[in-house]
Formats: sequence, C-alpha cells, structure tokens
Amino acid sequence: MLSSYKGYRMLLVHAHPDDETINNGSTMAMYAALGADVTLVTCTRGEEGEVLVKDLAHLAAHETDSLGEHRVGELADAMKALGISDHRFLGEGEKKYRDSGMMGTEPNNRPDVFWQADLEEASSELVKIMDEVKPHVLITYDEIGGYGHPDHIQAHRVAMRASEKSSWNIEKIYWNVMPRSVIQEGIDAMKKLGSDFMGAEKAEDLPFAKDDSFVHAMVDGNAYVEKKMDAMRAHSTQIEVDGPFFALSNNLGLQVWGNEYYTLVKGEKSEPLDSRGHEMDLFAGVTPS
Repeated sequence: MLSSYKGYRMLLVHAHPDDETINNGSTMAMYAALGADVTLVTCTRGEEGEVLVKDLAHLAAHETDSLGEHRVGELADAMKALGISDHRFLGEGEKKYRDSGMMGTEPNNRPDVFWQADLEEASSELVKIMDEVKPHVLITYDEIGGYGHPDHIQAHRVAMRASEKSSWNIEKIYWNVMPRSVIQEGIDAMKKLGSDFMGAEKAEDLPFAKDDSFVHAMVDGNAYVEKKMDAMRAHSTQIEVDGPFFALSNNLGLQVWGNEYYTLVKGEKSEPLDSRGHEMDLFAGVTPS
C-alpha cells in the first residue's frame, strides 16, 4: 500500500446512521488518516430504528418521533471518531428521505420514505454529489442490501443508477460483504462460552453472511479499529456496548471488526493481493486525477 493517498477519493453510500461504521468504519478511518478524501452519503436519518437506550425510549417513532434528529448527532460524533469531515444526507427539504422501517412493516407505505422514492429523482440527487466529489472508488450494498432491508436495497439501486448517470467515471465499485467463514468463527467461539451471536446456530442462519467466494478484497484496518469501536459507541441508540457486536469482538478480538470485506463489481482486481488472492488496497490500480 502507498504511504500517502492524497489525491485519491472515496464515496460511500449507506442507508442509515451506524451502517457506515459497522460495515466500513476501519476502512474509512484508515484511508482518511492516510490522506484520501472520504465522503459519506447517508440516505435516511434512521427514524424507524429501535431505541436500545431505555432513557431515550421516548425518541421512538411511535412516541415523539424524534429519533432521526438524535441519530444525526450520533452520526456526527461517529464521523469525528473516524476522522471523516465530509458526511452528508441524501436530499434536503422536500427531497429529504425518511427511514422505511423493516421490510413488510407499515412505514414502508408512507409516501415520504426512501423505499417509495422515485429512483431517477433520488439518483439525480446523488449524481450531484458524485459530479462534485469525483470519487475513484464507490462503496455500497449488494442487490439485496446485505440482508433485505428496503432502505439498503434502495441505497444499492440509487448508488448504482447514479454511477451510470454521473458524468464522472468511477473506476472501481465495491459492495460490502460479510463472509460466512468469519461469521461461523464468531458463532463457534461464542458457543464455547455458552452464548450465541444474534441467536444463530450457524452462519447460514444469518441473511447477511455470504459465501466466501464473494470476497474479492479485504482491507486490514486493524491499526484503526479502536477508532471504529469509538464510532460504534457513538451510535448508542443502535449498538449496545454489551450487545452482540461488542460480544463478538470480546471473544474473537478486535480484528473481527478491523478486517472489512468487499466484492468488486466494477474495475479490475489489482495487486497487492494476499495469500487468498484478495485485493488488499481498494485504490489499487487507480490513477488519481
């Protein structure tokens, strides 16, 4: 890898505050620290999220419906922890998109939710950012949004459509992926301690765990994983310090969050490669311009 990534630009498109940290926190912190310009676009404010902090239960959508603005603050704190200064929401004012809730729930039907957004209109909003930022690398979800959440699926659709419409040619596009072998290792470790990971008996039980053949790149961000953990703590209404994510790291070590995995869907796999043939640098083969 290079010692400096000045002149290199990365854009990440995520559905809700906290998705970016769980999926890409170490990657974001690493490249930002090495000089790359890292831009995060979050499509909703996470208004329909479950509130895990008892004292903040009143923020929930079915009570004061003020969780979204609270999560804006959490996201700002998380980005500060990761060293990211350029983070934006997709759309403002009348074009602001609301969290759609889990698939099959009543909020899916609200006219203002992201799931109901017109694809061409929403992607045009993202094109404005793409044409401004001119990213060399784009990161988003796969076609099922990782695990089937409507906002994740829509974020995938919007990001991919925007990449087609943008006047800027993005050299490499990656989708987040969590390999089954890594999840299985976590499940096995927690079983030995008499616990479980999200109630799963095996990795195949979790919709976001994909076959290892989908892994084309692995970023070793372990030197920056403490920043990721601080960012996870910042998303306190969504991630419990004593919950499954932190339990996994307690049992497997922080490398379970320091290593982040990707499927390359546009561009060529480039050296350096690790012993399994995975790319080690998402900017490999990119010429800054």
